[in-house]
Amino acid sequence: MTAIIGITATLAILSLAVIFGTDVVGTLVQRSVYADLEDRALVQVVGRGHYYADRRMPAIGIPGTILTAATAAAAFAWGTPPAGILATVGFVLVVTWLLVYARVAKPINATLTAAALADEVPADTRALQARWESILPLRVALLGAAIALLSVALLLV
Repeated sequence: MTAIIGITATLAILSLAVIFGTDVVGTLVQRSVYADLEDRALVQVVGRGHYYADRRMPAIGIPGTILTAATAAAAFAWGTPPAGILATVGFVLVVTWLLVYARVAKPINATLTAAALADEVPADTRALQARWESILPLRVALLGAAIALLSVALLLV
């Protein structure tokens, strides 16, 4: 049964790593690139990026969230409580990431996507982008810690 825990943990880590990597690139690279763009270009690039990401990334993130919970449940069910505790804390971190995304990023994504598709430039474009970018360090920390906890849980099984 530890094989099931290992499989769920490994797949959760791989899934969450995609989202984590995207947030890291946003933090280290995209913020600087976007700062150099004029507002119309910023809206087009960011808005269209969100258009596709908001439709495609859930296919990666949802399984990662479910697999993180499954890892915790399996670890407790099959007698590996330390791994279960670590995976549970990791799951709480992933859910926290989702709440931050839903409350801050998603509404901004929707606004910039709509503006890009309508070929409009909101007056508060820079403020919206600054708010979106302001949560990147938190998002990176939450998923980085969740992945680290799942990795340690994997070592314990």
